[in-house]
Amino acid sequence: MEKAERRFILSGSRIAVVDSRGAFDDGLAAIKLLAEPVEANAAALLVLVSKTDVARVDEVLAAGATHYLASPFGDQELVQALRFADRYTVRVGGRYQHGSTRAAPDTVKMTWQLDRETGQVALDPPLADLLDLADADDGAIPWAEFVQLLGDKASRESERAIRKLDETGEPTAFAHDVPGAPHERMVHHLTLDEDEKRIGAWVELPDEEADRRKVSESDYLTGVGDVHSAHQWIDAQLSMEGGAGPKLALLLISLHRFERINQAYGSATGDAVLQGMARRIERLIYAMPMRNRLVARLAGAEFAIGLAPSVSLDEAEFAARQLAGVLEQPFIIDDQVIRLKVRCGIVTSEDGDENAAAVMRRASVALAEARDGDTHPIRVFGKDEEGQAARDSQLEIDLRLALDRDEIEILYQPQVSVTSGAIIGVEALARWQHPVFGELGAIALFAAAERSDYLTELSTHVQKKAVETAVNWPDPLSGLRLSVNVTAADMAEEDFVERFSEMVDAAGFDHGRLTAEVTESGLIEDLGIAAERLAELRASKFRVAIDDFGTGYSSLAYLKSLPLDYLKIDRRLSQDITGSARDRIVVTGVIEMARSLGLSVIAEGVETEEQLSLLAEQGCELYQGFLCSPPVDIPTLEALLAKRA
Repeated sequence: MEKAERRFILSGSRIAVVDSRGAFDDGLAAIKLLAEPVEANAAALLVLVSKTDVARVDEVLAAGATHYLASPFGDQELVQALRFADRYTVRVGGRYQHGSTRAAPDTVKMTWQLDRETGQVALDPPLADLLDLADADDGAIPWAEFVQLLGDKASRESERAIRKLDETGEPTAFAHDVPGAPHERMVHHLTLDEDEKRIGAWVELPDEEADRRKVSESDYLTGVGDVHSAHQWIDAQLSMEGGAGPKLALLLISLHRFERINQAYGSATGDAVLQGMARRIERLIYAMPMRNRLVARLAGAEFAIGLAPSVSLDEAEFAARQLAGVLEQPFIIDDQVIRLKVRCGIVTSEDGDENAAAVMRRASVALAEARDGDTHPIRVFGKDEEGQAARDSQLEIDLRLALDRDEIEILYQPQVSVTSGAIIGVEALARWQHPVFGELGAIALFAAAERSDYLTELSTHVQKKAVETAVNWPDPLSGLRLSVNVTAADMAEEDFVERFSEMVDAAGFDHGRLTAEVTESGLIEDLGIAAERLAELRASKFRVAIDDFGTGYSSLAYLKSLPLDYLKIDRRLSQDITGSARDRIVVTGVIEMARSLGLSVIAEGVETEEQLSLLAEQGCELYQGFLCSPPVDIPTLEALLAKRA
C-alpha cells in the first residue's frame, strides 16, 4: 500500500478498486488511505469482498467506500459494478459526456427534516410538490404519514437507516421506488444534528426527473444557479415573515489567483476545475440540514452559497471552513494535479436589508478583505465588523493628525537578566491615548498606519522620540540599553541606515547602547536586502535583533546568512515551554540553535516563574514580560529599577 494515495491521485482515474478478498483488514486499511483523495476528486471507490465478510460491509462503507461487490461474481457482474461506479462519478463530479459539449444532467436536490421531539417532518416545496402536499400545514406532516406517501418499502428501509444513524452517528441513506414511477429509484441521504434531536435529509432523484425540474436560471458551464437566480433567492428569503434570527447567511467564495490556471493549462482545464468546484460545493451544502440553500456561480471563479433560515455568523463560518477544506483538496484534470487556495467573505442579513443588492454588497466587501492577504482567507462581516471598518477608517485619519500634534507617547518595557534579575535594558513601545477609542497600543497603531500608507512616518516618529527621550533620562537609567522597532518598510528604504544614524547622532545618543529590533517577517521579505541593511547597522556600532522569532519561516539558513546580535523568541514560544514535551523540544531547539550561532536569546511574553525557570535551564539569557513589568513610563521605570537594585 506504499504511496497508494499518491499513485491514485497522479493516475487521474475515476474509479479505485480495492480487492479485500482473503485480506479484509489490509483492504480496510487501503480504503481508509484512499477515501479522502477519492472523495476530494469526485471519484468512486469499489471494494471487492469475500462471501464470509459480507457481514462486515458496514465497516467498508464507514471507511469511505462508495460501492462494494461480494463473491461469488463473474466478469459480467464486475463490469456492471464498474458501470454503476462510473455513473456515480458522472453525478458527483459533473464530468462532460464523451463527444458532448453539455455537462451530464445533474440530480435534483430536495430536502426534508424530522423533528424527533414532535414527530413532524418539514418538507421543502419541491418535495412537497412531488408528493402532492401543496396544502400541507407549513410543509410539515407527521412522520408516519410521510413514510406512507413514500411507499411500502420506504417504511422498512427508513427504519433500518435511522437505526444505523443512531448507532454510529455517521451519515447513511435509504432508497425506494419513486411514488408513481416503480421503475425509478429515490434515495434519501441522512445526517444527524449534534444534539440528536433532528434528522436532516437531501433527496436524490433520477436524471430524467432532474431534467424535468431543472431551474432555467442556471450557469451554462457548471449547471448551478447564476447571478439572476442568486438575487432571486436572496430576495425571496428577505421577504419571508417571522423568525428570530437572520433570514439568511451568504458566503461568497472564490479560488485564489484562479487566472493562473487558465494561463498555465488553458481555458479547458480552467473550466473543468470550475465544474469540479461546483460539484464539491453542492455535495457539501446540500448535505446540510437547512431547508433552503443556494449554490450559484456569479462570475469567473466566484460562487455564492446561501443558507437559510436563521443561520448565525458562527454557523456560516463553520460551513465556510468545511468548504475550504473540500475545495483545497487537489483537483485532477487529465494528468495535471492542481492545488488552489480559496478566499471567502461571509455576511448575514440585517433588518435594514431591502433587497439582494444590499446583502451582496456587504458580502463583496468581506470577500475583498479576504483577498487582500494570506492571513485571513475567511472574513466575517457582521455589524461588529461594519463598525470596526468605520473605526479603522477614522483611526487612519486621526493618526496623521496625532503625529502632527505629537500625541504619540512612548512607554518602556524592561529587559531583564535571567541570572541576576537586573534590568539591563528596555524596549520602546508606542501608545496613543485616543479621545474616543481610549488607549491604543503599538499593534493597533501600526495596523492603522499600514492601511493608510503612513507606516514609515509612524516608525520614524517613534524611533526619533524614543531616542530623544532616552538622552534625557535621569541618571539611574543612563546605563540602560534602548531597543527600538524597525519595520519591513524601513528596511526597504535604500538610505534607511544613513537616516537612522543621522537621527541618533542628532539626538546625541550612543550607538553602542541602541538595538534595532526587526520582525522576522520584515527580514524574510527580501533576505538579500535585509542582510545588507543589518550589516550596515552593525558597522555603525548598533546592535541588531530578530524580533518575534517563531511567527514566520524560522529557518536556520536565514539566521546563518544574517549578521545578528540577539534572537528574540516570540511570546507564544516562551509560553510553550510549559506545554507538552513536543512544545518544550521546539523551544529548546530554537534556543540551542541561536546559542550555537553565537547569539544572545531574549524571551518575550514571560508571565510566570515556571516559564522563567524552564527558559533559564535551556540557556535563555534575557527576558521581558509581565512577570517583571508591563510597559511603563519613565517615573515608574525609575522606581522599578531602584526596587531591584
